[in-house]
Amino acid sequence: MNHNYRDAPVDTKSAESLATQNLTLATVDTTDAAAFGSWLQAESRGFHDGTVDDEMIAAWVEGLAYRRTTGVFDGTTTDTAAPVATVSSWIAPLTVPGRRTVDAWAISAVTVAPTHRRRGVARDLLESELRTAAALGVPLATLTVSEATIYGRFGFAPSVMAADWTINTRRATWTGTVPHGRVQFISIDEFLEQGPAILEAARLASPGQVEPWPLLWKRIAGRVPGDKDASKNIRVVRYDDVAGDPQGFAVYRMIENTGEMFGFTLDVLFQTSTTDDAYAGLWRFLVEMDLTTEITAKLRAVDEAFSWQVSDFRSARKTTQRDHLWTRIIDVKAALEARDYSAHGTIVLEVADPLGFAEGRYLLTIADDGAATVDLLLGDVPDDAAHVALSVNALSAIYLGGVSAVTLTRAGRITEVREGSSSALDASFRSAVTPWLSIWF
Repeated sequence: MNHNYRDAPVDTKSAESLATQNLTLATVDTTDAAAFGSWLQAESRGFHDGTVDDEMIAAWVEGLAYRRTTGVFDGTTTDTAAPVATVSSWIAPLTVPGRRTVDAWAISAVTVAPTHRRRGVARDLLESELRTAAALGVPLATLTVSEATIYGRFGFAPSVMAADWTINTRRATWTGTVPHGRVQFISIDEFLEQGPAILEAARLASPGQVEPWPLLWKRIAGRVPGDKDASKNIRVVRYDDVAGDPQGFAVYRMIENTGEMFGFTLDVLFQTSTTDDAYAGLWRFLVEMDLTTEITAKLRAVDEAFSWQVSDFRSARKTTQRDHLWTRIIDVKAALEARDYSAHGTIVLEVADPLGFAEGRYLLTIADDGAATVDLLLGDVPDDAAHVALSVNALSAIYLGGVSAVTLTRAGRITEVREGSSSALDASFRSAVTPWLSIWF
């Protein structure tokens, strides 16, 4: 594995394609505040955000310099230093079933200026990223998306869903387990120091989680450059087990309900825990908070245990459920061998990939312990093997175990070459823990 991804050259094929429009594909020196600042302004404009001030640029130069940052430049514009399209990427450990991780090519900040849309720039950018990842030996690519209609053409598919939850605390009484440890307030500085280790310990429990970066912690804590007052309304509590060891934390703020005396909404900004006891202890603390009428929690798993730990099941409801993490398998053998499986068996996968990375006929052999081997199948299909034909999109969707192969078969996205194969595929790929990604990137 080549971890010097920041030094990877630009993709020749995409560079040549863009050059036919007099556009230049180039990487940006993220240690150069002026060059990176121009790139950041272009990215912000692409997402319709405001102008980035000098303080924020300085923080981002420090906090995001590790990423491979790429831009498309038009030498005929009035500001030739500002790219007309942006993308950044890095290798991020992705949690997969079996409390294991695989290196993933995390793609972020994909924008194209309105002045240069409908010219194939996004296609050149995305295909460049996939070819770069393949050249580096990274088995799959991942991204969180603002628009869900763009990435399917490049082989991506949603594999992790997310939900926004609301708990009516006037109806909810805690009926879950009684935690054995204690909850205590900690300062934001303590959270910034202790939080990463707790999340790293918790990350392996949920397929779909990726390793966060230092600047993200400051954002969660309200230490946002350019907004010195953001952290004033933020509170952090930590859960310690009976031995006094930290096992989880919750970051929240109180929002006063307009027109209601002594009524607050408790907005959970971030919560994670390494044990079921810590999970129960933190959510019980939040549910039983005085002077609140409701709890809101965004970007949570689609099935949360707290909905079964309150007296009124309807008091905890999902207000929104949507796609969150999209994945794209590049190297089928490396990706499938990196995870564990829930049922043993033999499965033949005929994978179609218009871009060619994952194209092939593969024999997936899963042992009794859940470990797997993958080989190209050149001969006949074994008599005892399940046998399906599917696109790389469908394989990427079921990869983390949160999307049903049976559902995709009913939807026409997977074809059973041998009858009953989708059930066998589903039994093997399905994760006992619902995949969840707690951040955007």
